[in-house]
Amino acid sequence: MKPEQLRAFCLEFNAATEEFPFNPETSVFKVLGKVFALTALDGKPLTVNLKCDPDDAVRLREEHAAIVPGWHMNKRHWNTVDVAGLPDRLVRELIEDSYDLVVAGLPKAERLRLDRA
Repeated sequence: MKPEQLRAFCLEFNAATEEFPFNPETSVFKVLGKVFALTALDGKPLTVNLKCDPDDAVRLREEHAAIVPGWHMNKRHWNTVDVAGLPDRLVRELIEDSYDLVVAGLPKAERLRLDRA
């Protein structure tokens, strides 16, 4: 997956936005103000931090050398994924899972608003 594909995929989700709160190089993808992905799109290697169920996070790290505890994040709930080290399909699934986890944590009224969008 190339950087522009990663960016485009993150922005496909309902109410997803891209912000740059830390610096101009770090894209922070949010849904209704909550982060679901962080990446430096010009990074070498291209990596992305993604939210993950804690049990799944441990399993994924054991199964894939390209998935490690989240860099500068809560290591229990976030993974850093080396995009080049995984099939595009899996990277997309991990991004979607991260988005879904964040949405699940939103208040019910905001989740309902997303369903209607």
